[in-house]
Amino acid sequence: MKPFKIAPSILSADYANFEQELKRLEETGVDYVHIDVMDGHFVPNISFGAGVVAAMRPYSKLVFDCHLMVSNPESHIADFARAGADIISIHAEATPHIHGALQKIREAGVKASLVLNPGTPVEAAKNVLNLVDQVLVMTVNPGFGGQAFLAETMDKIRELVVLREANDLDFDIEVDGGIDNQTITIAKEAGANVFVAGSYLFKGDLKERVAALKAGLDA
Repeated sequence: MKPFKIAPSILSADYANFEQELKRLEETGVDYVHIDVMDGHFVPNISFGAGVVAAMRPYSKLVFDCHLMVSNPESHIADFARAGADIISIHAEATPHIHGALQKIREAGVKASLVLNPGTPVEAAKNVLNLVDQVLVMTVNPGFGGQAFLAETMDKIRELVVLREANDLDFDIEVDGGIDNQTITIAKEAGANVFVAGSYLFKGDLKERVAALKAGLDA
C-alpha cells in the first residue's frame, strides 16, 4: 500500500498572507501544498502564475504540487519548474501532445502528473502511464472550490489501480474536489493515496480539520 498524503489547496487560503498560511500548514504535519493554476481559458477562473509560486517557495519546505488548469501547458512547464514546483500536473484534455508534455516535465527535473476531468475516461491515460509519477482524478469539475464530491469518479480510481498493478507501475493516485472527513474515506477505499482538500480545511480550525482527515484515513 502506498503512503497516504494530504495536500491542502492554497486556493482556499488567505491570499494576503501566504507566508503565514504556509507556516500554519507545516505545523499541521501535512505533506503537500496543492497550488491551483487557472488561466481563465481552460477553466473560467483565474488564479496564480509562476511568479506567485516562486514568491512562496522560500517560505516552505513542503512539496509544491502545482496543478496547471491551463491551455497549452507545454508553454508554462519551464516557468513552474524554475519557480520551485516539485510536481507539475497537466490535463489530458488541455493539449493534443500529452506524451510530449509529460516528457517535458520529466526533462525539467520535476515529477509528472496527469489529470483526468470527471468526464474523461481512464482510456485517455493508458498510453502514457509509464511517464507519470501521479494521476490526479478530478472529483469535481475544475475551476472553482467548494463543489460537491462526485462519487461516480471512484470507478476511475479502481480502474487505475488495476492498470498500475497489471503493468507493474508505481504512480500515486490523487483526488481533488469535495474532499472532507467523510469523502476521504470513500476515496481511500477506492484506491487513492493523495488527497487534496481546500474549503473543508480552511473554513474551519485548520489543525482540527487536518486531524479529522487523518482520522478518516485511519478508519
